Amino acid sequence: MTDGHAGNRRQAEALANALGLAAREWSLQSQAPWRWLAPRKLPGARRAFGEEFAAALPRPPAVAIGCGRQAALATRLLRAGGARAVQILDPRLSTHHWDLVIAPQHDGLRGDNVITMFGSLHPVDDLWLAAARREFAAFAALPAPRTALLIGGPSANARFDDAMFEALLAQVERLIRYEGGSILATASRRTPATVRARLRDRFAQLPGVMWCSEADGANPYAGLLGWADRIVCTADSVNMLSEAAATLAPVLVAGAERIDGRPRHFLDSLYGLGRVRFFDLAQDDALVAASALPMDVMPLRETARVAALVQARLDLPG
Repeated sequence: MTDGHAGNRRQAEALANALGLAAREWSLQSQAPWRWLAPRKLPGARRAFGEEFAAALPRPPAVAIGCGRQAALATRLLRAGGARAVQILDPRLSTHHWDLVIAPQHDGLRGDNVITMFGSLHPVDDLWLAAARREFAAFAALPAPRTALLIGGPSANARFDDAMFEALLAQVERLIRYEGGSILATASRRTPATVRARLRDRFAQLPGVMWCSEADGANPYAGLLGWADRIVCTADSVNMLSEAAATLAPVLVAGAERIDGRPRHFLDSLYGLGRVRFFDLAQDDALVAASALPMDVMPLRETARVAALVQARLDLPG
């Protein structure tokens, strides 16, 4: 159960799949006033997500998995009816309302029923990457090295502006022209429209694939990760960085100096492990220089480990 946001959906689905559970996906449409104060249980909270959800409460599932603040109220309500409740991300409330809470290490949440993870949950592993290469087999014909460019956007913890994006696009273009490789680029829902347009214009004459919106068809994101020889990723998204770090490709991070708060703690941990490399977009050809350095890669994957802990703690069948 999630609020429908892609990052939350991806984490909940990844855990359910790793547990081998036959799952129903539920996109929660929360209503005021419960939406404002979730996961606090105000009077009448059974009606927080509409009549269909209220009708399902007397017949709860064996396990309820939620991700995000709205889902934390839903999992709490289902637990009251007998479900085992697993909440992903810090619910910002005492964890005793859930059987298990799974939270990133950089959140600092601790407790007897808390499982900490490095980054976020996702499906990226060797089998997933192999399936992505099969699905997007046409990318094999693109000239190597293939540079995957994952572009996010500004947020409360990411002070990105047009100048930063322009510097990033210029550096990546110089790198590809210098090496003679190809570009595999995708934008996110938070990428400004002006940046999407510049992305199209700057790389239109270079070999590769660009996805800027649904108008371009299905997002080839999995293919980008599967076929990348290197990944260039903006620093704003813990989910995006976690998935990039789970591949076998070197990861170069742009905009790290503009990140603060908990995402910055995660980014510093990735850097401390040697899994990512930062580069200064203000420096001429910094990306070319950074990419030329050798980089040992150890993929960072948490989903299987977390799922095993959930299975053991809840005594779920293997």
